[in-house]
Amino acid sequence: MSTEATPDTAPEIVDDDPDPIVEMQNIHKSFGSIQALSGVDLKIRENEIMGLVGDNGAGKSTLIKTLVGIHDQDDGSIFINGQVVDIDSPRDAREHGISTVYQDLAMVDELSMAANTFLGRPPTKSFAGVFELIDWDRMEDEAARMMSENLNLDINPSKRVELLSGGERQAVAINRALVTDPELVILDEPTSALSTESADRVMELIRQLKAKGLSVLVVSHNLDEIFSLTDRTTVIANGRNVSTVETAAVDRSDVVQMMVSMEVPEHLQE
Repeated sequence: MSTEATPDTAPEIVDDDPDPIVEMQNIHKSFGSIQALSGVDLKIRENEIMGLVGDNGAGKSTLIKTLVGIHDQDDGSIFINGQVVDIDSPRDAREHGISTVYQDLAMVDELSMAANTFLGRPPTKSFAGVFELIDWDRMEDEAARMMSENLNLDINPSKRVELLSGGERQAVAINRALVTDPELVILDEPTSALSTESADRVMELIRQLKAKGLSVLVVSHNLDEIFSLTDRTTVIANGRNVSTVETAAVDRSDVVQMMVSMEVPEHLQE
């Protein structure tokens, strides 16, 4: 296996799965004179928790924003269940079974848990056969049911999110991501700025997603989180792949070395 990223040669990626549910292949993206991604590959299997790690500026955010249609790649292809697709917007991504929970959660503090769960997509009912009105009772019932069934949590659906804990707010954001019944949920720095107790609760929520058959992509700087949660991890640096590894087969120092040196440690090359 090639282990060093050079300007002309990207490293070979560990790949024993011919049928990923989502594949990004040879993705290039530049912003003016800045080359953010240079031939990056990412493959996510069915029902796995995949980690994506890299130092600041490695290209993680650009890669994810390309996957969900915020950025258009300059070159390369995206495949969903083996079929090449064009994803032009987050709505497109959701239609292809990809939901994203961003680091800032995009919550409206003054609205309830239920209203944030269905933000932009509220259930409606007909009034006088002409007007469509928000069905508040149904929305609260559905939000509470989803929270219980998907995440095993009991949060008052009428409670304003500004009154929730950090872990509960993250749960609401995940609940909202599940409204569209996705195959893949992307979580961007899911435990950032949370207390230890809230972070532990969020990691348990992520495990529950896998237990329900979903695939999860965790984008994180927190290596303890990566080692606690993920089945495999892709390491990128300077917009290039370094390696994709079985997380249990490496340790923290291995991942740090790959992030810093852009080389796979010798003992992993056998």
